[in-house]
Amino acid sequence: MEASFFTQVLLPASLALIMFGMGLSLTLDDFKRLMRTPKAVSLGLFGQMICLPLVAFALCVALDVAPHIAIGIMVLAACPGGTSSNLLSHIGRANLALSVSLTAITTVLCVVTTPWLIKFSVDYFTILPKEPFSLLKTSLSLLVITLIPILIGMSVRHYALRFAQRSEGLFRHISTLFLFTMIILISIDEQEMLLESFPNVFILTFGLNMLATVIGVALARIGNLSDNDAVTLGIEVGTQNATMSILISVSFLQHPEYAIASGVYGVTMYVGAFILIMSRKLGWFGFTPKVS
Repeated sequence: MEASFFTQVLLPASLALIMFGMGLSLTLDDFKRLMRTPKAVSLGLFGQMICLPLVAFALCVALDVAPHIAIGIMVLAACPGGTSSNLLSHIGRANLALSVSLTAITTVLCVVTTPWLIKFSVDYFTILPKEPFSLLKTSLSLLVITLIPILIGMSVRHYALRFAQRSEGLFRHISTLFLFTMIILISIDEQEMLLESFPNVFILTFGLNMLATVIGVALARIGNLSDNDAVTLGIEVGTQNATMSILISVSFLQHPEYAIASGVYGVTMYVGAFILIMSRKLGWFGFTPKVS
């Protein structure tokens, strides 16, 4: 998957379209809500932006994984939660408002935090001579494909509410379809490397997802939050924007091998969320059973 019209134009444009769809589901109240539930939001941000990257880094070092897998995992950990987390929170009847708020604020913050974490990861894990990496270029690129489309989507929702409400579901489906399309393309393009590293990648991504999900729930318990909030934080910390991670790896860094970890995580991340939702529904692990 070398630099081409697809990787340089269509892929970024597709993610921008997905971010526009996210904007259609957001209002200013979603951001104002951050002030009304500071504890839940603060714990969610701590889990998403501090704990997850630290756990990802620790696993990569402890398992001594290949540099391209380690960098790919760190790129993934540097990305915000995706729209999938909002859908999963809705399916699990968790705190959807909290999920949307966390997704929105982490997407905003990632414009600053993601490039720094990627630079650290590339510098730390790369064995070959260091390749040039522009913090400014990456930040501006993320600004163009994330914040600006989200702001446009929010504006459309403000002035054309009916259109936004009718379109939300469509864009969620597009997001899911696009993620799995990218996973298939990465698998085909990097099939030899994927087959060679799959056992280690699967163990790494599955372990990271399980730990991230547990961390989210544990933070909620420490903060004496409700079961609904605990499920939400577990989903938010464990579910990443794999599509954005693939875009960064393929289009920005121009190393499609970095996207292997994101592709595998894009599938395994649903396992932790499924277990968590079922635990809430059946009353496992200290949860009060959720009445349908």
